[in-house]
Amino acid sequence: MNATSPRKPEKVSFDRALAALIARIYPAADSHVLALQCLQAFWPDGQHRRQRARARDNRLWSQADILLITYGNSLLDGTHKPLDLLNDFLHRYLRDMVNGVHVLPFFPYTSDDGFAVTDFRAVNTQLGDWPDINRIASDFKLMSDLVLNHVSSQGAWFNAYRQGQSPYDRFFFEASPDDDLSMVVRPRTTPLLREVETTAGPRHVWCTFSHDQIDLDFRNPEVLLEFLRIIRLHLDNGVRIIRLDAVAFLWKEAGSPSIHLPQTHAIVKLIRLLCDYAVEPVILVTETNVPKAENLSYFGRGDEAHVIYNFPLPPLILHAMLSGSARHLVDWQRRMPPAPLGCAYLNFTASHDGIGMRPAEGVLSPEDQAAVIATVKKNGGLVSMRGLPGGGEAPYELNTTFFDAMRQTFAGPDAHHLERFLCSQTIVMSLEGIPAFYIHSLLATPNDHDSVEKRGMNRAINRHRWDYPALRERLAQPDTDQTQVMAGLRARLRLRRRQPAFHPNATQFTIHTADDRVFGLWRQSLDRKQSIFALHNVSAAPVILPSTCLNLIDDEDWRDILSGDGITDDDITLAPYQCRWISNAVY
Repeated sequence: MNATSPRKPEKVSFDRALAALIARIYPAADSHVLALQCLQAFWPDGQHRRQRARARDNRLWSQADILLITYGNSLLDGTHKPLDLLNDFLHRYLRDMVNGVHVLPFFPYTSDDGFAVTDFRAVNTQLGDWPDINRIASDFKLMSDLVLNHVSSQGAWFNAYRQGQSPYDRFFFEASPDDDLSMVVRPRTTPLLREVETTAGPRHVWCTFSHDQIDLDFRNPEVLLEFLRIIRLHLDNGVRIIRLDAVAFLWKEAGSPSIHLPQTHAIVKLIRLLCDYAVEPVILVTETNVPKAENLSYFGRGDEAHVIYNFPLPPLILHAMLSGSARHLVDWQRRMPPAPLGCAYLNFTASHDGIGMRPAEGVLSPEDQAAVIATVKKNGGLVSMRGLPGGGEAPYELNTTFFDAMRQTFAGPDAHHLERFLCSQTIVMSLEGIPAFYIHSLLATPNDHDSVEKRGMNRAINRHRWDYPALRERLAQPDTDQTQVMAGLRARLRLRRRQPAFHPNATQFTIHTADDRVFGLWRQSLDRKQSIFALHNVSAAPVILPSTCLNLIDDEDWRDILSGDGITDDDITLAPYQCRWISNAVY
């Protein structure tokens, strides 16, 4: 290519950016040699890559994008492969509701329901195989987990480490019990270090999560290169959304908190840079269940995650629905910045984990948190704790299905369980960002206490495995929780997917209604042709709002998309837990 080629400056910019990131992460390495190794790992055999980075704009997603979150074995029948059952469920029940699916770790594993991986290159044979993953990916945007902080203590990598086999003898993070580890931030109360025998003698390895999940040592660039190869394998098998699991803990240093360290952010930037040059439209998602400012930092300057989880949402929506007041939810939302250009929030209320309480720190008072915890316990939920630096414990997450968490409020039981739950999920649909729904929310799954007892972990309460024939029978009956919740959510999701004002990056303002019982938002489409005033009554009492609080423009036909009612200058009434999407255009 000659010096006058218009593409050379872009190529040089990419090379320089990659080398600069490598120099920041691995200052002792030859950045140019390591950059070449990164390219070979991500594009083996000289695979084609984009000459220019994908533009930073909002075209990677639209209002039609809605994700299902599920385990590969959430549906079982004892005969068919679970991934085949999932594929059937997606096509039979959800095709008009979602267009993407996050299949939680589908690899061989030893514990933590998939997050202690033994082989990143294989599909768990109890679920299916790569062709089964490919079939789902052919019809739905597929998200996979890159569990890059740790691996199973019983996997091939760690066994090779203990035997002193290269390159795995340098793959795991070692520390000494004499190191200053008092500042380390982690979500568990178990001892951080585990002593293991190796051919070189006893060693203490770092375990952020459990002693079956051994942390990798990204100070060794070979670890990074291996994960770049794994990402390429995922992309070649149809994955288009990469979730960086527990990424905040990636880089460790004794004497530091070992969370959100600069090298961690630089590694995310490096992966994002490669994804931006991939021919495939790749979306990078960071999973960082931490307070707001720390979570927002993973947008970087628009050069880290495309998407971050909106982790404060679950505890704040839960508090609003249980207390009957949206005050804290409104105050928090007013302070939330719009996502940067080319970035988006992932909004949800429930996931395979619990309802994280750390993101509520500084937003809900200790008294508010205590009231939520007490009510969730009355509704059959559990609480998991985390260790504090220097000693002590604090609530880390609430373990419950979101459907059961709605059974009663601070005021006690009432007749509004279903409406309350649907309202909570409609808030997720209304907010700026991409909505995601855990399968057990869509299916109104109750708390699974039997699984907690059998499996010995709190999180099993929200990881029920449905007997698929029995589930289909329930979905065929008109009066079951499953049928009613599915029907309610389907009607709203089908409407939402057509409204441009619900594009993940459409303009959003929080509405001041002067009534704490109402959470209100104004959304406007990117072309400014559609406005939607989204109102949500989070209380068990009817609410009357003056129409003047919405600033409805004269000479336009305003209509509630959800009910079909026309809106006049009269006051707006909201029944208990009613939601309204008042718009000047209906699509």
